[in-house]
Order: sequence, then C-alpha cells, then structure tokens
Amino acid sequence: MEEILLWPNGASGAKGDTKEDTPSIVPYIVNSGDARGAIIICPGGGYVRRACHEGEPVALWLNSIGISAFVLNYRVAPSYRYPYPFMDVQRAIRYVRYHAADWNIEPNHIGVMGFSAGGHLASTVGTHFDDGRADAEDPIDRMSCRPDAMILCYPVITFGEYRHHGSMINLIGENPSDELIKLLSNELHVTPDTPPTFLWHTADDQAVPVQNSLLFAEALRRCGVPFELHIYPHGRHGLGLALGEPSVSSWTELCARWLKNLGF
Repeated sequence: MEEILLWPNGASGAKGDTKEDTPSIVPYIVNSGDARGAIIICPGGGYVRRACHEGEPVALWLNSIGISAFVLNYRVAPSYRYPYPFMDVQRAIRYVRYHAADWNIEPNHIGVMGFSAGGHLASTVGTHFDDGRADAEDPIDRMSCRPDAMILCYPVITFGEYRHHGSMINLIGENPSDELIKLLSNELHVTPDTPPTFLWHTADDQAVPVQNSLLFAEALRRCGVPFELHIYPHGRHGLGLALGEPSVSSWTELCARWLKNLGF
C-alpha cells in the first residue's frame, strides 16, 4: 500500500529520517460514485509499537462496509513521547480533511478509531482538538483537527486510579507532573463539543481496566454527548476485530450500524 508522509519535508521534532521518525498514513480508499466518510485508525501497542492486527485488517473491514480508512503510523517511545503522537494524529485528521475531495471523502465525516493506547490517542484528539490556524503558512494547518466521530476499542482513557501504567510512562515519562497527568486523563476533558463516541470493552480485561470506558461514557453522558457503550463479559485484551471470538465479534456489526446512523 502507498504510504503518505504527513510532513514530506520532515516532521516537527524528528530525530532522524528513518520510518520511525516520519509519521505517515496508509490509505485504503473505497471507490464509489458517492462521497463517503473516512476513519483514521490508531493501532494500539502501549505507545511503544503499533499492533499490525489493529491496522490493515480493521481498514479492510471498514472498506467492506463502504468506508474509506487510513492507518496512522504515529511516533512512539522511547524516541518520542508526548506531544509527538498527539501531533501526528492531529496532522492526520487535518491532512485527510484538506485532501478530502481527492479521495471523494466528505470532510465533515472524518472519524478517528483507536485500540488500547491507540484509543488513548484517539480520545486525546477528540477532547483536545482545535479549529486550525487561519494564518498558517501550510494550508493543511488551517484545517480543523476535530474528528466527527470516535470509535474507542478497549481504550486507555485515564492516567488516574485505573490507568494502564505502561502506556502512561511510555507517553509522559516515569515522573510526570500532576498537571500532565490531568491533561491526558481524557475523561476530565469531555465537553458538549466532544464528538459522538462508540466504545467497547471486556469486563475482565486484565491489561486496561474496563473502568476506562466507563469513566469516559459517564463523562459523555454528563455533557450530553451521544454515545454507545458495549461491555462484553469475557475476553482478553487486544482482540482487535475479535475474529474467532463469537461472544465479542458482534462489536463490528454494532459499530457499522452506529456509523451508518451517523451518516458515514
């Protein structure tokens, strides 16, 4: 698949020019006469890697329901900590929105999807977005980075009591300030402008406690943001599409219906 560099002339803060220094998106475009929605996928991996099974297979599933997809290769630890992964997902949304006409994508139907630590990244851009800089020299930076929908799969949400400690220290270091912990505990930053959200988790997830999804859902409810939440009784962490797990795999059908109702 074609790989598109988010910053062709070098990313801000890049420490080299290897693949790990050059964030990119891999497009999976649906060829259709009608403009369609698109989803940017953030694979998980504890902010130290990007899990393959949460990338291309998910993009191909989205294609199968008529939605274009982009797999985000964002920067990870130990070379890159906050804010670099966040900058990468912001840029990806702006990039796809700027080039929406080229791919026959509706610029107001661009969502973000994340698994585990990728769910933290997706929920960060969904709670800390901006409208772009109107005076930016780069026209892409003039675009809003607000996603129009969020799909959060067994996400890391909080860096509080129910945090996934590994993801937290990989993103913000061993001794982060209280301010940084609060800034990136995304349940604390939901507002009425937060995008509609689809969440799923398993109740006995041994890596990322289910309370992460529950905290976010409660914050969405309190702010009047539409959401759909599914908690499955059993299932290991990191299931991805959950193929071969009939008790959990229904999440894709439920999510497809949810996206259709949003106009994707």
